Amino acid sequence: MILHVPHSAREIPAAVRAGIVLDDVALERELDHITDAHTARLAELAAGLAAVAPWRFVNRLSRLVVDPERFPDDREEMAAVGMGAVYTRTTHREVLRPADADPAPLVERWFHPYARAMTEAVAGRLAATGRAVVVDVHSYPSAALPYELHGAGPRPPVCVGTDAFHTPPGAARLAREAFARCGETGLDSPFSGTYVPLEFYGRDTRVTALMVEIRRDTYMSEPGGPAGPGLDRLAEALAALVDGLTDRP
Repeated sequence: MILHVPHSAREIPAAVRAGIVLDDVALERELDHITDAHTARLAELAAGLAAVAPWRFVNRLSRLVVDPERFPDDREEMAAVGMGAVYTRTTHREVLRPADADPAPLVERWFHPYARAMTEAVAGRLAATGRAVVVDVHSYPSAALPYELHGAGPRPPVCVGTDAFHTPPGAARLAREAFARCGETGLDSPFSGTYVPLEFYGRDTRVTALMVEIRRDTYMSEPGGPAGPGLDRLAEALAALVDGLTDRP
């Protein structure tokens, strides 16, 4: 079991910051909107509550450095709004980096090492136990932001993202049961899909994957404020999901 937290951090190395055109105030505002605030803490709390503590794989850098969950090639649909592996546009479709900025150095320095480390983590679980379960931990705003390609659909308190190859029906059912205490739990809206390292993606059924998207107003002050008491309730639900998926054959 791996709890994967890719978008919780705000840190941007100075060399990367130099390539971002926003001033400091605008950058902080963008980080408020784009960061899945408090999700690392959510995963930490859930791990402490679970019967068997899961591994946690937590990105320590902002997704404005690179987004490790994007395809690094033409398969990535979010490239249409300037949000491929290296973002060139903001959540409000404003310029983040110059249009002629070369993404290759950032992909080489940050994206590929992250992908290799996550691949090794999943391979390690497969070698040790014969299977690997990756649960992505995300959050999303209560109101759609301009960058969202599929923001017109339902925005339930909890959205479970699935993949036709890597998400067995029983796994999605366990997620909906675990989070029932937190309000309505929907599937694949406003965000869908899961994260699986490309070495295993669409190839290895021993890798199970789910994405858990928490609507931010259920546990924090939007857009980038402090967490509230809802975080503890969500941590209990996530721990219940971890326990259910750990026990599932």
